[in-house]
Amino acid sequence: MAIRKLFILLFILFSCDSCMAQEDELIKDIVESFAENLSEDYDLSELIEQLHYLRKHPINLNNTRPAELKKLVFLSALQISNLFAHLNSNGKLIDVLELQGINGFDAATITRIIPFVRIGQRTLLADATVNDLIKSGNNDLMLRYGQIIQTQKGFKDLPGSRYLGSAEKLLLRYRYSYVDAVSISLVAEKDAGEQLWRGAIGLDHLSGNIGFYNLNKVVDKVIVGDYALQFGQGLTLWSGFAFGKGPDVTSVASKDVGLRPYSSSNEASFLRGIASTLHLNRHVALTPFVSFRKLDASLKFPAEGGATLQNINISGLHRTLTELKNQKSLKQNVYGGALKYVSSNLHIGLVGYHSIYQHEFITGTQLYNKYAFIGKKLFNTGAHYNYTLGNIYLYGEAAHSVKGGWAIVNGAMTSLSPKVSVVLLFRNYDRDYHSFLSNGVGEGSEISNEKGWYAGINYSPDKRWMFSVYSDYFKFPWLRYRVDAPSSGYEALGQAAFTPKKTFKLLLRYKREVKQQNPEAGTEEKILLVWVNKQNFRMEANWKMNKKFSFQQRAELINYQKGRAADEWGYLIYQDINYHPLSAKLSANIRIAYFNTPSYNSRIYAFEDDVLYGSSFGGYNGKGIRTFVNLRYRLLRQMDLWARYALYAYQDRIMIGSGLDEIPGSKKSDFKLQVRYQF
Repeated sequence: MAIRKLFILLFILFSCDSCMAQEDELIKDIVESFAENLSEDYDLSELIEQLHYLRKHPINLNNTRPAELKKLVFLSALQISNLFAHLNSNGKLIDVLELQGINGFDAATITRIIPFVRIGQRTLLADATVNDLIKSGNNDLMLRYGQIIQTQKGFKDLPGSRYLGSAEKLLLRYRYSYVDAVSISLVAEKDAGEQLWRGAIGLDHLSGNIGFYNLNKVVDKVIVGDYALQFGQGLTLWSGFAFGKGPDVTSVASKDVGLRPYSSSNEASFLRGIASTLHLNRHVALTPFVSFRKLDASLKFPAEGGATLQNINISGLHRTLTELKNQKSLKQNVYGGALKYVSSNLHIGLVGYHSIYQHEFITGTQLYNKYAFIGKKLFNTGAHYNYTLGNIYLYGEAAHSVKGGWAIVNGAMTSLSPKVSVVLLFRNYDRDYHSFLSNGVGEGSEISNEKGWYAGINYSPDKRWMFSVYSDYFKFPWLRYRVDAPSSGYEALGQAAFTPKKTFKLLLRYKREVKQQNPEAGTEEKILLVWVNKQNFRMEANWKMNKKFSFQQRAELINYQKGRAADEWGYLIYQDINYHPLSAKLSANIRIAYFNTPSYNSRIYAFEDDVLYGSSFGGYNGKGIRTFVNLRYRLLRQMDLWARYALYAYQDRIMIGSGLDEIPGSKKSDFKLQVRYQF
């Protein structure tokens, strides 16, 4: 048996063209699979950084908790539950390959998880000396420069509004960690058009924290500075990134991690103050928290005095006089706590917190805002659970905004066999449920005014094939933006992946979205709402030629139709070439793409490779060529340099963008340079 395990391990290690290169490609595949259903401006750097960090600091499977394993976003909640059930029944793991005997851990999951886990002993901060913290700690310093090469309208000398800062986009990121005991994080950022330094405000965006972990049997973690809180299914309290519907149907079951340090450059989705997780006994943990922040907001100043709040701005951009006026114009104080009971197969959580805003929210005159939040104070409570019964994982959450409505979600996930996983989910969000700190599964952008049923299945008849299918029916009982009546719709996806060998993978996908909107202004439509139908067809191949080169080809066809208007057909074709020679200082990847879509409605998005921790969504709209090249060069043993050049060359326009972002001509290109030093 020992010889067999050794042979399997050697096969896994040495069948790779290059272990490091393959792990980089694995991270890319994981991120892309989750990125496709996010908004185009979603900041994925936090997820990318987390996966790279876990690859360098693997999770100790014998001394971990569910919240830590939930950082591995590709693991389903049922797989995590089955792992802990195995540990409780059989004791600690001797070898990572024992995962093969746990229900739900198929070959694909084990291939994904191996770079991110280990078998070992837990490190307590109390066992560390000052010398350990200085000499054995890991320091990671990164500097990034980026700029659009063409001059945008906002940077020209124009009367009236213009960008007040320079065109460079700058980022500094520093992280220190000592095993799983201490972490320090610092992020400073300047967006294009912003001023680098402004008087008393200083740097445009500065974020940081210090965290202590495993202090003793009572204090599990303490974070001072910027942090994120993620509990239950995200209906009551969730800050930071979250995932919903995707090709892996199990992703609709959110994997909450509780309290964690915040290290993203996103300027909106975090809390600032102090928070801690305390173990009251073996089964009960308490997470108290307090946050004091200043948010960007659009304010109105009526003649009768005072100020009223129209909306909170989350773009993080402070380039013009108007944007600077809105910067940090709203104080937000949040305090509360989360109580959680954890046993071998049952988790129950209670969350309550109070949000206080400096100015009063107003609804506006639009009818769809009739049930929007009014006032300065908001109290949210919620209860969540998950329960494992054999191969069945039940989960859900009920959230309530005091003096408002309810948001409820319940789901079930099961492994019918080692080859079949099924998920069923129901959600019901009242039109008057209010929360500014939530992020749950849904079709709408907010957790309110929505009901829906979701069903999905993963089927893997053998290690070569994986089939995924889901369908989601939803309806909105009240009006929405650009929808002047109650509406409904559905979304469906079917995907087949064929991997006959490690060096080749073929993927086929069909996705359809159908929903209702107002007719376009000026059309002859006489009805209140019309149907919008959007279909995507995708074919993709990934293959490796040898130990240096790998390739990815994709062809995607899109069909868009609204009401009785003529339907639009668009397409995207691209070729990626990756060069990762074993133990070489230089590696690179390049994309050449051709796209042709009639309008913005039929645009196609595709995830793009970027510099380390960077993330890019390529928006393919119009007619033209898209290309980029990424280079990585190892300057020293502890220092790496990245460079990226990307270009849009349009064939159907002589002006790109609008407003202050407008560029004359048919080309738009940008450049990034990044250096990383680890010590």
